[in-house]
Amino acid sequence: MFRTSFNDGWQVRSKPNPFAELAGEAVPFRGVTVPHDAVAELSRDGGEEGGVGYFPSGVFEYRKTFTVPPEQRVLIEFDGVYRDAMVYLNGAYAGQRPYGYSQFHIDVTALLNPVGDNEIRVETRNRQDSRWYSGGGIYRDTWLLTGGPVRIAPHGLRVATPDIDAERAVVEVTVAVANDTETLRTVRLVTEIRDRDGTLVASDTTPVTIAPHEPATARRRLYVGTPLLWHPDTPDLYECVVTLVDEGAEIDRDSAGFGIRTLRLDPVHGLRINGDTVELRGACIHHDNGPLGAATYARAERRRVEILKTAGFNAIRMSHHPMSPAMLDACDRLGMLVVDEAFDMWTSAKNPFDYSLSFAQWWERDLESLVDKDFNHPSVVLYSIGNEIPEVGSPAGAAWSRRLAEQLRALDGTRFVTNAVNNMLAVMDELKKRAGRTLSESAGINTLMADPGELMNLVAASELVGERTAEAYSVLDVAGMNYSESRYALDAELFPGRIILGTETFPTHIDGNWELVRRHPHVIGDFTWTGWDYLGEVGIGRPQYAGEAGERPSFAAPYPYLVAGCGDIDITGHRRPVSYYREIVFGLRADPYIAVQRPQHHGDTFTGTPWAWSDSLASWTWPGFEDAPITIEIYCDADDVELRLDGRSLGFRPAGPGHRYRATFETVYRPGELVALAYRDGVAVGSCTLRSATGDRSLWAEPERPVVTDTPGDLAYVALTVTDRDAAVDTAADIPITVEVTGAGTLLALGSADPATEERFDTATRRAYQGRVLAIVRPCGAGEIGLRATAVGYDPAEVTITVTPGQ
Repeated sequence: MFRTSFNDGWQVRSKPNPFAELAGEAVPFRGVTVPHDAVAELSRDGGEEGGVGYFPSGVFEYRKTFTVPPEQRVLIEFDGVYRDAMVYLNGAYAGQRPYGYSQFHIDVTALLNPVGDNEIRVETRNRQDSRWYSGGGIYRDTWLLTGGPVRIAPHGLRVATPDIDAERAVVEVTVAVANDTETLRTVRLVTEIRDRDGTLVASDTTPVTIAPHEPATARRRLYVGTPLLWHPDTPDLYECVVTLVDEGAEIDRDSAGFGIRTLRLDPVHGLRINGDTVELRGACIHHDNGPLGAATYARAERRRVEILKTAGFNAIRMSHHPMSPAMLDACDRLGMLVVDEAFDMWTSAKNPFDYSLSFAQWWERDLESLVDKDFNHPSVVLYSIGNEIPEVGSPAGAAWSRRLAEQLRALDGTRFVTNAVNNMLAVMDELKKRAGRTLSESAGINTLMADPGELMNLVAASELVGERTAEAYSVLDVAGMNYSESRYALDAELFPGRIILGTETFPTHIDGNWELVRRHPHVIGDFTWTGWDYLGEVGIGRPQYAGEAGERPSFAAPYPYLVAGCGDIDITGHRRPVSYYREIVFGLRADPYIAVQRPQHHGDTFTGTPWAWSDSLASWTWPGFEDAPITIEIYCDADDVELRLDGRSLGFRPAGPGHRYRATFETVYRPGELVALAYRDGVAVGSCTLRSATGDRSLWAEPERPVVTDTPGDLAYVALTVTDRDAAVDTAADIPITVEVTGAGTLLALGSADPATEERFDTATRRAYQGRVLAIVRPCGAGEIGLRATAVGYDPAEVTITVTPGQ
């Protein structure tokens, strides 16, 4: 079917009580462009749950008026609506979808007006149904699908590469064709395959006969000579274009990008792509885009993948729900592997009104949607059937595990299946009995895990876990384990054929975990929680100190905390010190890295959770702490590291793997220049420098891309920083910055990485955090965007961004 964007022209409001509206309490609609997160526009307060970032819940109503050509089959497709979407056309019920992360379409043909306008209305609702910030509304793209009586079905084009060698690749193309007429119809199916340069490399034409109201499957085998293989290091893509031709005229067309690659898996070589073993350097991420809330713009998704790739990751686990089509496209093009996860719950609820209420009736359709979305994407190598499902340690849960895994294999036999199992949670019922006490019913698994991870690993390595999870793991191709590295070596002996993936791990354990991955070929990778910081689950990775909140670290932070605080990369896309540490552990960075602990807590006992990195940042600007004691961390894979302050050596320390890739120095703070020098066999092999911001400060604006397009989903990101004359960022600056946008764009969001703030993302003024603010602008047509940033006492900073016409 022909596909066009359906994102423009929507209106939204909080859904009123119809009886109150009859009494005159009108709630006006206002115009929006989707993707749109209605919850992000609501005011936060401390009366809501910290898990969702203290954002309130709501019921929202969207509407749009549109026209379509006559005598067409018309479908409306939604990439994601959160949650419990109810869809109406011209006042009549058209369809629904309970799950907030599934792509779905509604056939509205029978409800269309024969002439004139049509009105689509979508209701969404969210309330106590998520453990993290989910947002709400039509937060992903929408599409209008139109076609004639003989057409290619939605998601009817699938491309597989079952047989590959250096000489040629067999490309199997499957096309589902529908016929709504009352007669037998024969059309011609034209198939073309083009390489990355658009050159035609294979083609085929064949007649296809379709019986009335009986879908036909056309299957063609084409051959691509000397194929370019898709790999994370060389993500070469091809395009398959299929066309239906009737009496010389094109009546329908569809296309799909795809990659030619092989996947192999065994406990001796691990995961192999095109014959090469690939260790998964993984990042778990949630779906929100920080200052944009849950709104899923294509540029925002690609930007996240770009930054994660630069930081050394080669794999993403979408946690804990299906990935957006826009991010899948980015992963294909940039060479990022994907573990796409289906569910966070099955039959056992984690929140009072979550998807468990609909799971039994909808799980099959939601798995079908997952596979429809993912099948042609070479980046997807694993499906995950769940995350920390409590029932997997029971016989009933094992039966559900088998049911879901086999359903996925029936839908797509080209990929592997895993399940992110929390071994402690899987035996929690038995632990309660043995402990002789009842854990609070309101205590979630993450609250229990706020204690150091030794408890979880102790339980994971128990005989009880081995017995209770044996069947649930046996139905999988890869045993996904959350916070259970104690089983890695153990299971090589107990379950010799078991292949393990660390589907969720503590960032503070990456050095030891990565050594286990390197040492054990049956352990194919590690996924940190998390690669990118996110809204909600507030404060699980925040710095805490003895005496602040009792003897043990607490999981949830009080209002106005906003973010989890455990990401390698903050919500604006800025890399935190742990990101550089991880890059060094992965063996991808030769230079050392300097991080400085906040001097105001010098001497205090750090008590953060295992998700919390040290309370440090890459700064040597600490006004007010002159001559105060200060701790400096240096991350390094070399033998030794030297620290110099203004050219004077502060000494040498051992570093490298034997010292957990870090060295610590104590000194007093004096503004100047810090230099770390790494030595291997006595020879300097790398350096890192931090310099204090001094003298006059300036406001600086820098667009990430000077040229963008007006294609739906494209965005312009502009970094605003407070710097000295030599471009050193003043990380102590917390000045309010105001942004004005003119020309061919509109300010979409203005944000910082401040973890605890009452500021909104949809205003034109934001206080800098660590000297930084991020402006996000949506292009509104070809032309030029002007952005002007101002702050009291500073000269304005101005930039111009060119917007070119999209394709």
